[in-house]
Amino acid sequence: MFHRPELARKLAQQILHVSPTSASSSGVFLAAPRRTGKTTFMRHDLTPALREQGAMVIYVDLWEDPKADPSEVIVAAIRGALSNHEPALLRLAKGLGLGGAKVGGVEFSLDRIGLGKDVSLVQALSALSETSQTIIVLIIDEAQHAITTPAGNDAMFALKSARDELNSNQFGLRVVCTGSNRDKLAMLKNSKDQAFFGAPLINFPPLGEAYVKWFCDHTDDLPARLDPAIVAPLFLRSGNRPEILGAAADELRFDFTLEAEGLNERFVAAVESQISAANDDTMRVVHSLTPIQFAVLCVLAAAGEKYAPFESATLEKYRTAVRRVSGDDIAIEFPAVQQALAALQEKSLVWKASRGVYAIEDVALVELLRGHGYLEQL
Repeated sequence: MFHRPELARKLAQQILHVSPTSASSSGVFLAAPRRTGKTTFMRHDLTPALREQGAMVIYVDLWEDPKADPSEVIVAAIRGALSNHEPALLRLAKGLGLGGAKVGGVEFSLDRIGLGKDVSLVQALSALSETSQTIIVLIIDEAQHAITTPAGNDAMFALKSARDELNSNQFGLRVVCTGSNRDKLAMLKNSKDQAFFGAPLINFPPLGEAYVKWFCDHTDDLPARLDPAIVAPLFLRSGNRPEILGAAADELRFDFTLEAEGLNERFVAAVESQISAANDDTMRVVHSLTPIQFAVLCVLAAAGEKYAPFESATLEKYRTAVRRVSGDDIAIEFPAVQQALAALQEKSLVWKASRGVYAIEDVALVELLRGHGYLEQL
């Protein structure tokens, strides 16, 4: 596994740093496209670096079970941290006099912790802070998923309250949110009515030359060494996705007639094949859409964060896009747009926040549609 210890050390230091001129105590937001090594870094580099600097880390992946309500996933992670910290459970049980399963001779049930429960997230995290006497870092991977449900949105406000309480009266709480779409992640902190308004949003550094060299060094089971100078531009073309390079290398590994001569050329062809296969798979889904679904998808992709689904100007753009793809010149009504958006969500092409804001699920699709010329004049 490729590690980035120096980046992890610097990021951990910045997350834990306290400065009157920094907003990082409000939360830190890191954006990076999906499948570019972000989650691996959070789990295997940043988490150990934070612990080495004395922090207690609670990790939550909201994409691990997309069907679960984000609030339940967040609450379960905090309950898990408490279950491993008996002094905190004792503090809660003795302070609130709750009944349930016995913990260290005191009756207490973890089911009583959560939104609208006997023990709030503020109380639970405060107990952890008081007993551990260290700063807590809550890492929420794919955090934009939190605002797809009302309960998830409530959980983010509960964490804001906990952050304010622990940063003022305890040892501190840092909330680190990551996401695969910068526009969606920004919805958690750009508006004054959002829980983490004003928190810094930065682009997570992509894997680069160091990873390419590591990859080439670790494909020593091939008949010859891959040339980093050849692999680097391929990695960039693949969107900095390690799995594309890995799949191409596996393709060569299972070719038992492969020889050293021409290996790099074969690898180039294999990577290009992997990229084309991934793009073709996505486009098969796109080409299966109805004309109105296709039109809504393209108009949303072209508009980005300025997308206003039901404005008259947008409805005309749908009409233009439908005319292009089917030749039909028809008026587009609100119900048809609503049905199309619902269908696009079911196909995992479009994402919706609980307050009715839409975005493309995977930002790579936008460039793919643009490359096919579908977003021109929209």
